[in-house]
Order: sequence, then C-alpha cells, then structure tokens
Amino acid sequence: MEKRTLLIIAGATILVLAVIGLYSLNGISNTQPAAPAIKNTTTITDMMGRTLVIPSSIKGVLATAPPTSIAVYILAPDKLMGVNFAPSAINGSVYMPEKYQELPNVGGWTMMTPNGNFESFIAMKPDIVFDGEWGVGNFSDELVDYQGKFGTIPVVGVLNAYTIDNFDPCIRFMGSVLGENGQAASLEEFYHRVLSNVTARVETIPENERVRVYYASGPDGLQTALKGSQHAELIEFAGGENVADFEIAPAAAFSQVSMEQVTTWNPDVIIVGDPGFYKSIYNDPLWQPINAVKNHRVYLVPQSPYKWFDGPPGLNQIIGIPWTAQVFYPDKFSDINMPALTREFYSKFYHYNLTDNEVKTLLNP
Repeated sequence: MEKRTLLIIAGATILVLAVIGLYSLNGISNTQPAAPAIKNTTTITDMMGRTLVIPSSIKGVLATAPPTSIAVYILAPDKLMGVNFAPSAINGSVYMPEKYQELPNVGGWTMMTPNGNFESFIAMKPDIVFDGEWGVGNFSDELVDYQGKFGTIPVVGVLNAYTIDNFDPCIRFMGSVLGENGQAASLEEFYHRVLSNVTARVETIPENERVRVYYASGPDGLQTALKGSQHAELIEFAGGENVADFEIAPAAAFSQVSMEQVTTWNPDVIIVGDPGFYKSIYNDPLWQPINAVKNHRVYLVPQSPYKWFDGPPGLNQIIGIPWTAQVFYPDKFSDINMPALTREFYSKFYHYNLTDNEVKTLLNP
C-alpha cells in the first residue's frame, strides 16, 4: 500500500513537470519579459575635442548653418533631412536631383539664415545636429548653449567647413561620422588636384603683376566683400588683389561703397554676384569708364545650386578655385578644362550629371 502511494505521488509530480514544460514551450511563463535592447551607440570626439555618444548608424542629420548642411549633402545626400536656405535657380535650373530640391527649408543660426527654430529641429528627430564654426563669437560657448537647447540630440562641432585652403579636416571628420569615408576620399582627391594646380602657379606671380579685383554684390553692384572677409577669400587665393582693402567691421559680410570709390579703385577685373546687375553693367554710363568694363573683364559667378565664389563659403567653393584663377589669368591657366572639371565636380559633389547645354549655361551665363 505504501509503495502504491509513492507511485501515485511520483506520477503526479511527473505530470505537473510535463505541463510546466509544455507551457514553457508555448512561450507562456510567469517570469518578467526582458528589457528591450539598448540602441547601438558609439563614442566620438568632435572637432572641438568634446566627447559625444551618437548612434552607430546615422540615418538622419540636420545642421545649423549652410556650410555644414551643404557638406552633409555632398557627403551623404540621403541622410540630410533639411536645408538652411533654398538652392539657387538663378542659372535657369537647380542642378541637383529633384528629390533633394524638395528637402524642407529649416532655417539656421547665421547672418544668412537667422530664422532657426530649436523646437522645429527637435520635432524632426535627427540622429545628430552638426554645428559649424564661422569665425564669429565663442564657438565653445555656442556648442554648450546649443547642446542645452537640443537636449538629448548630440550637437557635433565642426571646424574648417568654410576655409578654402584647409577643407581636409572637415571632409574627413564629417565623412567618418556619416559613415562615408569612401566618398570623403573621392572629394579630397578632386579638391587637392585643383588646389595644388592653382596654388603652385599663383606663387610664381609677382605682387606687382597681380590683377586688381572688385567683387560687386547686390542689385547695384555697390556692396562688396572686403579683404579678409570669408566672402572674398577666393580673390587672394587665386592670385588677385582685392581693391576693397580697408578695415572690416567685426562679423561683417559685406560693406556698402560708393560709385566714386569704385571709380577711384578702377579695378582690372570685376566679379559679379547679382545676375540683374551683370546684365546692366556694360550699358550703365557710371561703370563704363572703369578698366574692367572697358576691357570686358566682368564675370558673373556661376551659382546653381550654390555659388562657386561665396554665399555661403564652403565646399561649394572648390569648383570656384580653378574658375576664379582662369578668370584672373586666362593665359596662365589656359590648360584648365573648365567644362570637364565642372561635369566632374557636379557628379561627385552634387550627385548630378550635367548636360552639355547645362555646362554652357553655367560657364557662359
């Protein structure tokens, strides 16, 4: 009898264990569910030496200023969520794929784009926000301020996004953060090719033989970027002498000048930013006495989707390096094939294949 009781108890125990096992196999358990996996992250050091934790895979990016937004587009267009200002259609078309033309204009925090809104940026949920240094104010303090306002979204500090002779660190750093090292290397190769070609020849031009240049901006041509301004950097870089050589006001982009002042300067070459003014300058009696006009050495800056000369300063100026040098010294740079370089630049940097007619429109407006 006692043996029989033990067998009954053993059988019941086996039955209970079997039921528990069956429930477990069917995913039924009274244990607590595991916590969700933490999002994959990586730790980086930005260009200001700040340590930041960012997602390992960057899918969406915004930037606070045009140079860094343009750099994101050039390096990783599908990761750019919005732009700071609309690309230019002044040449008759916007020479970039349509899907990127439709990116929302989110504004920014510069003199060109003073309409940024932190809440709007945050609502778009970017993985990171790039903030680029402009040479104005205390950039370290700005990063601290912006990080506080963007909250948990990492604000990544970028340097050299507008310095023509030192784009390498910006290209490499942003390419690495965005996971686009191959694209960054391709951009650097083009940049160094045109950079070395121009700088090597410019160094051989004596100071007394350098062309005197006036940058005419605005609808009447009487705004100009002074010597030392980011917006006039290409003049000296390409071997010209900026006639507007007087003290620049802090943070000033352009200065208003008089017609009398321009006449006194009497430049050899005029670079023009405004297409309307370019169309009128040869017929305007006020400008006809100036050497650049008399000798037909007035040139309109190509500017779609972004200006080659300035506005904004940034990687968009790379194609402006050979263009400006050839404008200033057509004999010294006669071997530069600007149509071929233009096609290559637009393909590599703007992800757009220009037609022959589009190349002509850019180079001969």
